[in-house]
Amino acid sequence: MDELVQVELKSVVFQLKEAHDFTWLADLGEVFSVFDEQDSGNICFGVEIEGEKKFVKYAGAKTKEYLGNPDDAIKRLKDSVELYKELASPYLVRLTDNFELENGYALVFDWFDGECLHSHWAFPPEIKNTHPNSPYYRFKQLAIEDRIGVLNHIFEFHVFVEQKKYVAIDFYDGSILYNFKENKTLICDIDLYQRKPYENKMGRMWGSSRFMSPEEFELGASIDERTNVYNMGAVAFCLVGGERDRSKEKWEANLKLYQVACKATERERLKRYRNVHEFYTAWRSAINSFV
Repeated sequence: MDELVQVELKSVVFQLKEAHDFTWLADLGEVFSVFDEQDSGNICFGVEIEGEKKFVKYAGAKTKEYLGNPDDAIKRLKDSVELYKELASPYLVRLTDNFELENGYALVFDWFDGECLHSHWAFPPEIKNTHPNSPYYRFKQLAIEDRIGVLNHIFEFHVFVEQKKYVAIDFYDGSILYNFKENKTLICDIDLYQRKPYENKMGRMWGSSRFMSPEEFELGASIDERTNVYNMGAVAFCLVGGERDRSKEKWEANLKLYQVACKATERERLKRYRNVHEFYTAWRSAINSFV
């Protein structure tokens, strides 16, 4: 690997593959944190602007984990603006501004004091399930009712996503922020959601394989409501089950909820629920049987 360039913005230090102008960020406000290890081509900052904390997502710099072209990252971030506007919801981080810069593009969101349930750089897969400081481990210690409440919010948002005629792409536990003090959840990083109809143009699509349906690995396959259903079922197994181990023994909720999650994650598309609304209706019915 080529030698990395260190960038200092007062108390915040991070590394890039090559130098980049961030004077605009210092002019915007006081930078108090950085999130520089994503592989999306974005780099993110916590910035205090006129007394309010904001979350700034930026594309254009050559970040250390990104293997692609910064121009592609800029285009994806620009394209996501309409997503955040059209899918605005109490369950989604709120976009407050977006603007073009000489060498990149920036989105500004309200700050949310939540922790990402898949902090894979701080807590990689081999320790995230067991380390006492891991947000995922701490979340799994919550009462089952609290975790099901979080799932309900995620499912409600994706019913809304389908009503708006979108499919969820690259939604995984890294897209879930949870505030442990307030028991509040927000969804972030919906940048790759697509309007229907949508076809797999990549073969292996963006996303975590733990949450991806078979069609997300198949070039030319339709990515649709049943794909969304699989994704939601996989999220259920992540938050109240054994994640990749989808056995009944690892499932922490009732049997009817387990059966709903199993149907949602059938490898054969036609065996799944037709859409997230149908899935969520079955899920809510099963909650009433919780013992």
